[in-house]
Amino acid sequence: MSDDEAAGEAAAAAPPQEEDEIDDGPADKWTLEEFKPEDNKGGPFLEESSFATLFPAYREKYLRQVWSMVTKALGEVGIGCKLDLVEGSMTVHTTRKTWCAARPAPLPPPPPRARRLTRPAGLGRRDPYILFKARDLIKLLARSVPFPQAVKILRDEMNTDIIKIGNTTRTKEKFVKRRERLVGPNGATLKALELLTNCYIHVQGNTVAVMGSYKGLKAARKVVTGECSNGRLGLCDAAAALTVDRCCEHSACLSRCSTRTSTCPPPPA
Repeated sequence: MSDDEAAGEAAAAAPPQEEDEIDDGPADKWTLEEFKPEDNKGGPFLEESSFATLFPAYREKYLRQVWSMVTKALGEVGIGCKLDLVEGSMTVHTTRKTWCAARPAPLPPPPPRARRLTRPAGLGRRDPYILFKARDLIKLLARSVPFPQAVKILRDEMNTDIIKIGNTTRTKEKFVKRRERLVGPNGATLKALELLTNCYIHVQGNTVAVMGSYKGLKAARKVVTGECSNGRLGLCDAAAALTVDRCCEHSACLSRCSTRTSTCPPPPA
């Protein structure tokens, strides 16, 4: 038996890694490499690709007000969009400019005594994956996320997750109680969860929209599904796990953390 065959059999016999084991350790396994023009050797797309999503009737007025800003933001990254008020749908599609890494258009000069305009990082890049970012943008708009927050999904480091919670309970009364418990009095519980996960969380109807890093999305989904399915809000567990993970990012604390639930000293300044 050759060495390659023996290594293949050993890898197949090894037990699969748990999600927590994959995320453990100081190495960042979610690092994204920047897309460069030379990475796309095929040139522009030969066919048009598109995504569409429906929106509720109560969002029509707001979408009509902000659609010009949506068109401008997507045009800067080479994506076309269409708002159909008859069918109640939003559509995004690729264009001839989707693939090229052109520089963003300069910002207009600010008026006197006005706050200086700044462009969020990552909005000037154009790459084929931006179509999926635009798809997430219209999904967030359909879920009542405000446009100033939803447009941040076009950044490279920003990701989103739409968590469905409508079918987690048998009765509507129990679902409403658990959803209210997730939000908390005056939104206090939801704000605490946002601070713990470094994510933006918006509860609307039967879904929860989350925006942030991959690690934050995973932690937020665990807490939301645990509360809505089992009636148990794992804020304390999430706080302990995230605190230990942040402490373990410092090399001086790696030798002191024996378990994920151990208490770590404050990281060095």
